[in-house]
Amino acid sequence: MSKLISLTLLTKPGCHLCEEAKTVVDAVIERFRAENVLSVSFSEVNILDNRALVEKYGDEIPVLQINGSTHAYWRIDPERLERAIRRLLTK
Repeated sequence: MSKLISLTLLTKPGCHLCEEAKTVVDAVIERFRAENVLSVSFSEVNILDNRALVEKYGDEIPVLQINGSTHAYWRIDPERLERAIRRLLTK
């Protein structure tokens, strides 16, 4: 069975940690897709386009949200992300 999981990566231009985070997220998503167990919506949001996001997250980017809840910031651990997604799949 496949569930839809929404991943949102809050970023800003020129952020090397943001590029690293995107690479990690892409790799984890690909693992689930290879197993045919995940439908995922993945989007990147530039916080500079939203003053409220700049005020809330400022220097904490990148921020990864799963289904609207903050999962991690700065560095994304691939194993932790995979565990979080697997937990959602069993709910």
